[in-house]
Amino acid sequence: MGYLKSMPSKDGFFGDFGGAFIPPQLEPHFKEIGEAYERLSVDSSYIAELRYIRKHFQGRPTPVQHAKNLSIEMGGAQIYLKREDLNHTGAHKLNHCMGEALLAKFMGKKKLIAETGAGQHGVALATAAAYFGMECEIHMGEVDIAKEHPNVVRMKLLGATVVPVSFGAKTLKEAVDSAFMSYLEQTEDAIYAIGSVVGPHPFPKMVRDFQSVLGYEARDQFHEMTGNDPDHVVACVGGGSNAMGIFSGFIDNEDVKLHGVEPHGTGTELGKHAATITYGEPGEIHGFKCIMLKDDKGEPAPVHSIASGLDYPGVGPEHSYLHTIGKVHYGSASDEETLKAFYALSRYEGIIPALESSHAVAYAMKMAMSHPGESILVNLSGRGDKDIDYVTEKFGFGDDFKL
Repeated sequence: MGYLKSMPSKDGFFGDFGGAFIPPQLEPHFKEIGEAYERLSVDSSYIAELRYIRKHFQGRPTPVQHAKNLSIEMGGAQIYLKREDLNHTGAHKLNHCMGEALLAKFMGKKKLIAETGAGQHGVALATAAAYFGMECEIHMGEVDIAKEHPNVVRMKLLGATVVPVSFGAKTLKEAVDSAFMSYLEQTEDAIYAIGSVVGPHPFPKMVRDFQSVLGYEARDQFHEMTGNDPDHVVACVGGGSNAMGIFSGFIDNEDVKLHGVEPHGTGTELGKHAATITYGEPGEIHGFKCIMLKDDKGEPAPVHSIASGLDYPGVGPEHSYLHTIGKVHYGSASDEETLKAFYALSRYEGIIPALESSHAVAYAMKMAMSHPGESILVNLSGRGDKDIDYVTEKFGFGDDFKL
């Protein structure tokens, strides 16, 4: 039996991580979602509709591109990009949002509720809600609303209600808290569409499965382009949905090395980074067990990343497990390195990447110089339209940028 079929366990555990630690009033609703997913995931009508959506609405498959110019500049390994930025709405998030919304439709739900950090999940879910004729409620921290204004506009244009979250650090963790509280009052008519491979079971498995389409595509596309498998596969990790998506295509291949890239921010102290696996320890957050960053009271620590979609003090339980068994190597990229990669991909390849994806590009650029003759496949999980105002106003246009 392959890895993906064997993990997680029936109760949603990846080794010691995962599970569902939720209020009793939520238990029957999460059980209902899990049972519906298990039933529909092998239902031919559900699968056929999802495949139609992926091809005719999302524009899948997205291509794999050889980043030839950047590879020459780095002077080492050959860098390739899985172009999820070309997926409809500009990121990988629609892969699971359309799946979750279709699930909600089959369950007879009328409303989608979610959190968002960078806004890509919010935009994707608002898109799915519009496609299926559903209501949509998105909770977003006020800090992220200010940083990611273009995505806030897109969500509202798509008909979603954007709920500003003004407590705590006013970022992704608080948005999750707020969305959960709202969902508690609307469980009969709504589904909480979690935006990553985090949260209580069955969401880490369900979101991974929906995202695995990009990994299977990338594996076949890379082999068709080169006749080989990549030596390395690299993806950024906040909650970790894009990474689990692309890792899924290679996880049973012992010859392919998998790399998750966390946000190292501006320093090693708590509150200056969001490198959860690098500096964290086992704990419980938002109804599941994972490696997480804790403060001196054992509570979720404050975090920072230049990328709003990565500033979360936890990480997906599957990533926690893959780290403990050594299947995936987790490194990091600083804000400074990320900005350099943002400008580099823009200048050398004509692609403006999301700041989240720029972490993976930065890591691949560092790796390339020390791995001559090898190949690195990067999941370019999103485009940077949402980030250009923030980057140019705060850091300029990269006129002084140097590799």
